[in-house]
Amino acid sequence: MSGLNADNWRRLHGGFFEGERVMITGGAGFIGSHLADALLALGAEVVVLDDLSAGRRENLQNHASLTFVQGSILDRDLLQNVVAGCSYVFHEAALGSVPRSVELPLLYNDVNTTGTLNVLDASRRLGVGRVLFAASSSAYGFNPVPWIETMPVLPRSPYAATKVAGEALFRAYSASYGLDTAALRYFNIFGPRQSPHSAYAAVIAAFAKAYLSGEAPVIYGDGEHSRDFTFVANAVHANLLAARRPEPIRGEVMNVGCGGRISLNRLASQMGQELGRPDLTPVYQEERAGDIRHSYADLTRVRTMLGYEPVVEFREGLRETLSWYRSILEVRRAIAV
Repeated sequence: MSGLNADNWRRLHGGFFEGERVMITGGAGFIGSHLADALLALGAEVVVLDDLSAGRRENLQNHASLTFVQGSILDRDLLQNVVAGCSYVFHEAALGSVPRSVELPLLYNDVNTTGTLNVLDASRRLGVGRVLFAASSSAYGFNPVPWIETMPVLPRSPYAATKVAGEALFRAYSASYGLDTAALRYFNIFGPRQSPHSAYAAVIAAFAKAYLSGEAPVIYGDGEHSRDFTFVANAVHANLLAARRPEPIRGEVMNVGCGGRISLNRLASQMGQELGRPDLTPVYQEERAGDIRHSYADLTRVRTMLGYEPVVEFREGLRETLSWYRSILEVRRAIAV
């Protein structure tokens, strides 16, 4: 299944969210907008808060049950207003990109760490039932794979450090105030709506743009880095399962991935074949500061706690994603002509 069909979401999650008021920070962004789609399909009343620094209003449906508020998680007064009456808060807002965080560490700390603290404090003051956090597999650093949640955190970039700080705040707010929270460590999420146009674009997005523009993809390092690429529907599914769990979660950290991995060299070859450009071989550049060598999720804990299994495997998700990139990049070329 695509994971993006309303009937599929209803089959997976039934009527649990029917009539519930939920808030998504960063809800106009890549992952947040897919989460909004699923929650609307499940009958929730969805409030989206996004400053549109990375998200796009066009990512969101024009839906009677969706309220869009443009603003920042650094605005504490605004957070009090938008969180009011919400049963669940899905905290997806953050500045992404490891290399950009190396360039702008203070900005990343302000938005990702202080912003997360603001979301938690508004949630505990206003009696939210559970807050879900978009944590990151970058917390593991150079731990040996597969990565298990009991391993020490070894962040190698300011971005990773802010995500680790967020996990600590989530656990602390559960322990200190009784606010139930969960931290979902995403593993290299990809899919439709992930922008290919930034200098810091994620690897699948960057490769797709290169191939569809007739250019060789750029690989930083030797290309034997490997990633547990995870289609966006799996991240959405994990969030919904975490929100639904009847027992308290108390800030526990859980991996959200597919439990496999592929090297960047193999990924480039596969994408070149899929996009009809096997002639375009990668260009190799110096490895970037903060990059990790391998990522690979052990899914034991998330299976045990949430009953999570990936709803879309890598190959199926990649095909759907490349189809989307073809459509948007061809439209852009047509407009340019």
